Amino acid sequence: MFPNLRAAATLTLCATLLSAATGGALAQDRRVPVSPNEIRLSYAPIVQRVQPAVVNVYAAKTVQVRNPLMEDPLFRRFFGGGGPQPEQMQRSLGSGVMVDSSGLVVTNNHVIEGADQVKISLADKREFEAEIVLKDSRTDLAVLRIKDGKEKFPTLDFANSDDLLVGDVVLAIGNPFGVGQTVTHGIVSALARTQVGITDYQFFIQTDAAINPGNSGGALVDMTGKLVGINTAIFSRSGGSQGIGFAIPANMVRVVVASAKSGGKAVKRPWLGARLQSVTPEIAETLGLKAPSGALVASVTPGSPAARAGLKLSDLVVAVDGQKIEDINAFDYRFATRPLGGTAQLEVQRNGKPVTLTVPLETAPDTGRDEVVISGRSPFQGAKVANSSPALADELRLDSSIEGVVVTELADDATAASVGFQKGDIILAVNNQKIAKTSDLQKAVREPSRIWRIVLVRGGQQLNVTLGG
Repeated sequence: MFPNLRAAATLTLCATLLSAATGGALAQDRRVPVSPNEIRLSYAPIVQRVQPAVVNVYAAKTVQVRNPLMEDPLFRRFFGGGGPQPEQMQRSLGSGVMVDSSGLVVTNNHVIEGADQVKISLADKREFEAEIVLKDSRTDLAVLRIKDGKEKFPTLDFANSDDLLVGDVVLAIGNPFGVGQTVTHGIVSALARTQVGITDYQFFIQTDAAINPGNSGGALVDMTGKLVGINTAIFSRSGGSQGIGFAIPANMVRVVVASAKSGGKAVKRPWLGARLQSVTPEIAETLGLKAPSGALVASVTPGSPAARAGLKLSDLVVAVDGQKIEDINAFDYRFATRPLGGTAQLEVQRNGKPVTLTVPLETAPDTGRDEVVISGRSPFQGAKVANSSPALADELRLDSSIEGVVVTELADDATAASVGFQKGDIILAVNNQKIAKTSDLQKAVREPSRIWRIVLVRGGQQLNVTLGG
């Protein structure tokens, strides 16, 4: 729906129109400024307070330069090429926000993904080496820490992003195209954008501020100077700003930062233990709804928080803690930003009648993933697999009731990728051998075979695949 989404960081600010009622009609108040102070109205005080906490992020990684001719066995036979491949340094540029005075910085995950070296440059031009504390690809957020920081750094406080309204004035600060720290202004163009397709948690603030490459990870601030979002992407047909940018709400950023501060290597979120599906126009008509809205319960995991709360198949979730749920993306965001340890109130429509359920907010159990990379000659070569668990199923949005071995990662040059395996595939059987854990799969691939008969689940559908022959 949104082609050519380019990573970028943006902040927007909007000018308000002053209007007055005259003779019962609204008319713009046009007049000449009557004092120097009216001419000099400015956002400078906000910028001066916020700017020191916005940083530039420089990431670099070493990659091997692959000569495509070396892929040809005949070429290698006559011209050699078995030696080490040349290397080059790839660099990326983004922005970040200081969220803790000890030197904790939040930015976009795509800015530092795969980086060997990360540097932070402050507004006063000082540079520091940084380490990656936590990466969360599901939100496209990462938390960095300045190494050897021996001072208290300026920070931004979090705003409650749920208080934002369409039309609110916002400022964006970042480093577009590497020209240096830049401030743009605009308004909040829309809230709760869920059909963007950038991250797992699709619930974005849309803004019309000028956003360009290099702004990724920068701050979106309100008129009190508080952080309302982290800019992450733009809609563009040319690569430059076209007035449509997207920011991750501060309430989601707060969750990721809290996990980093607690020393975790992964973000801890509440687990529902139920699979939800979107309400289509056809389903809405069946349920007697005026319009498609809410999230329909497709399955409930036994013993999960949802099951203990009394959530049932075909329940329609319409609100979380009083906040309306338009679709499953809105539910995912609302539920994921609830604080662990408490409870959430789900408002449900069951057989046309309202029901309120209290769901405990706890993390999904993660019982021995035992992640391994499959080696040797088989269709699974190069695939990273793990034992299924509620936590893994929640991360990859899989049905936690299905037991098997899950493909969690595929190397680009892996045999598994070339034959068509995908991240999230659940392997159930190989050559009539049941696969319940990673050791079962390792044992199965050690037995040579000309034909591989594989049973797997993808997207909720069981597939029988035959390879080789």
